[in-house]
Amino acid sequence: MPRRGAYEVKSMIEQKEIEFAGSLFKKYYAGARIDIEKVGEKEFGFGDFNNKISFRHFAFKTNEDFNAYLKQNGPGFVSFSSAFYMHPAARPMPNKIWNGSELIFDLDANDLGLRCVKEHGGSWVCKNCFDSVRRETLRLIEEFLIPDFGFSKNEISINFSGNRGYHVHVDNGDVLGLGSDARKQISGYIKAEGLDLEAFFPSLGQRGQVLHGPAPGDFGYGGKLARFVISMLNREDIGELLAMGIEKQVAKKLLANKTDIIMGITTGNWDKVNLQKKREIWKNLLQKIAIRQSNSIDKNVTNDIHHLIRVPGTLHGDTGLASKTVPLDRLQDFDPMEHAVAFASQETVKIHVGSAPRFSMKGGEFGPFDGQDAELPLHAALYLILKGRARLK
Repeated sequence: MPRRGAYEVKSMIEQKEIEFAGSLFKKYYAGARIDIEKVGEKEFGFGDFNNKISFRHFAFKTNEDFNAYLKQNGPGFVSFSSAFYMHPAARPMPNKIWNGSELIFDLDANDLGLRCVKEHGGSWVCKNCFDSVRRETLRLIEEFLIPDFGFSKNEISINFSGNRGYHVHVDNGDVLGLGSDARKQISGYIKAEGLDLEAFFPSLGQRGQVLHGPAPGDFGYGGKLARFVISMLNREDIGELLAMGIEKQVAKKLLANKTDIIMGITTGNWDKVNLQKKREIWKNLLQKIAIRQSNSIDKNVTNDIHHLIRVPGTLHGDTGLASKTVPLDRLQDFDPMEHAVAFASQETVKIHVGSAPRFSMKGGEFGPFDGQDAELPLHAALYLILKGRARLK
């Protein structure tokens, strides 16, 4: 059984638990109706409770056929292609005849370098994980996709993955036909690859010259850097500045003179306060903001025109939570452990829990557990079982 504090791989789900979860998943799909636009042009892949994709190259002519398959089989994982094909079930891949792909970004809490992951391990998800990946998703949309790429809110859909993050789909005619190389350029921009500090600070290194830099209203990374520095100073959190790699004395000076610094940055003058090693300071922050804004972008998902991604409305075999579409204006208040619970019930299940941190789910508080028997509501027991943390009694 996995222990806290380890970057463990999920324990294999045994047959008794597979049958238990499988019966619940069939029951869910018996009462669900999942409609997919252009379902006949999508390739599907399915997984059991130990493998996210056990087999692929499936296709369905209608949504009725697709839903009938779910009701009959109750798969642990259901994925479909970002691509549209003329013959989606054909093999090998060229025989499918590609007709374009959505642009998709996969954001996962495990990619954010969060301190909490070191404490609870990579297979667990805590409130800080959920909050952080939600903020990262909003940053991707509001600071990149809409202002920098010009996509409209109506072209962007957000889907909670059912586990640790969100899938952002862009349905835009201009990106539909983009190949892998063009998509790499998009992910490269979001990853801030190849940024040159002098491009943002043209007078850098010129003795006797005022350091002119980007203003908050500037386009692209220059404006992002200016807004980031202003926001960081306004929070007045010296710990955050230290976490950004800024020396303690410099951090104190920045906060002590924050009013003058912010006023200067607002007008593009980054020399309102004299700082030593200014090149190192701003270069470091530019690199830090790039990491903060790009580590969560799964470039392989974005670049791969044949990638399979979770179908909205289906269940996640590692949690029992629903992969749920979330409107952008409701993402800020979305709580997966409240709003994506598929089996909310007063029915209880007796389990033995090996090890699990304290967690909240559907208004209840559970744990922490360390090698003990427990009787929990169905949804909480199923969550621990599918996380590989518990066994049925």
